[in-house]
Amino acid sequence: MEFLSNKPLLITDTILRDAHQSQAATRMTIDDMLPALELLDSIGYYSLECWGGATFDACMRFLNEDPWQRLRTIRSHVKNTKLQMLFRGQNILGYKHYADDVVDAFCAKSIENGIDIIRIFDALNDVRNLEQAIKSTKKYGGQVEATLSYTISPIHDEAYFVKLAKELEQMGADSICIKDMANLLLPMDAYSLVKALKDTVKVPIHLHTHNTTGTGDMVYLMAAYAGVDIVDTALSPLANGTSQPATESLVATLKGTARDPGLSLDKMSDAAVHFRKVAQRLQDAGNLNPKVLRVDTNTLRYQVPGGMLSNLISQLKEAGKEDKYYDVLAEIPRVRKDFGYPPLVTPSSQIVGTQAVMNVILGERYKTFPKESKAMLRGEYGQLPGEVNNEVRAKAGIAPEDVITCRPADLLEPELEKYRAEFKDLAKSDEDVLSLALFPQVAPKFLQKRDNPTPAEPAAPAAPAKAADPNAVRELYVEYKF
Repeated sequence: MEFLSNKPLLITDTILRDAHQSQAATRMTIDDMLPALELLDSIGYYSLECWGGATFDACMRFLNEDPWQRLRTIRSHVKNTKLQMLFRGQNILGYKHYADDVVDAFCAKSIENGIDIIRIFDALNDVRNLEQAIKSTKKYGGQVEATLSYTISPIHDEAYFVKLAKELEQMGADSICIKDMANLLLPMDAYSLVKALKDTVKVPIHLHTHNTTGTGDMVYLMAAYAGVDIVDTALSPLANGTSQPATESLVATLKGTARDPGLSLDKMSDAAVHFRKVAQRLQDAGNLNPKVLRVDTNTLRYQVPGGMLSNLISQLKEAGKEDKYYDVLAEIPRVRKDFGYPPLVTPSSQIVGTQAVMNVILGERYKTFPKESKAMLRGEYGQLPGEVNNEVRAKAGIAPEDVITCRPADLLEPELEKYRAEFKDLAKSDEDVLSLALFPQVAPKFLQKRDNPTPAEPAAPAAPAKAADPNAVRELYVEYKF
């Protein structure tokens, strides 16, 4: 079999973001990263994914870190390698749609603080939700990596994704990312899709997958044969399982071929020495559950992304219902079908997942709906790809005439100045305003503590949530992010 490209395969390493988000609920600290940053910068990666996704929230909620300062710190040590972030389109890094002026400001500040490439996706593949972020990223000099949220359903076939990629290219994408968040893209399908995209669009194709189903390495090898330009991998200490395939393994596999990435295995080995200690710390702290390291081919049935699995375990543990894990996994595809086959990626993964948890542990399907489920069924997140179960929609109290059909953000008035006024006593910078706007429940406590430090008090042990209480289950939604 011959390679369809003779260019070296470019590598984005996810050790600073998706690797620990997928395996350890995003608990890696900046102190964990600092000793290895300059070494990572010397390896020769195309980019380092280091920000966005759940890192922003986790920094403030769990790690007592300013996410903006984390980015500035990484940038000060990484001089030669592009820094990349994950951006949820009109949701930014939050879990609802924000007005265009907030999206614009967040793109501006992300680039100003050190981001080079913004990977922009929408959970529903509704391109209307990508328009503003694409426009703003280009306006402030960033690179737009527009994203296909990959999934499998009666609606989502190769032709669907090729058409979507062409549309994104026409919207100004500098590259196209296939975001295979649940490792559903099988090796031969990867070859076919990458080849079809390379035949259709002119911009580079970047492939992101996980190793949840154990096929990730084969997916990347077949994609390399088909001519993919860039892939996401993770250094071995936090690779595989629900994370990305290991960087070192792929680099070694392609060494001496036309697609040889040309990266130093010795330098990666040195970096891995450091991150093995970090991985051990995360495991000792109880943040890295061995379950997320195992191959689970049931993922091909449930279509649950890697980070979702690690946080689902945490959610059920807090509810005292760990024994319901596989019941919830079986319920997720049923809820997904009822909701019109949304791809399972933030925030739709949390919404579908939390609804499935409620359906199982309350003992009755759709006994209650979180507000996020109602918002999705109402069209507040955009157009659902398939037909919604109208009985479920009606049970949520939504009439057909109440469903939103326009671009959801068109219904939002500019709100940045409102946030400036609301948080004028707390915010010390434009970055603080954005933190408060996105996480109004978490950021105020963090900023007060940051600006008025006091000696730490031992935390009281958390009481387990009562599984029969839907409000208790609803509150667990905040943990369920990837």
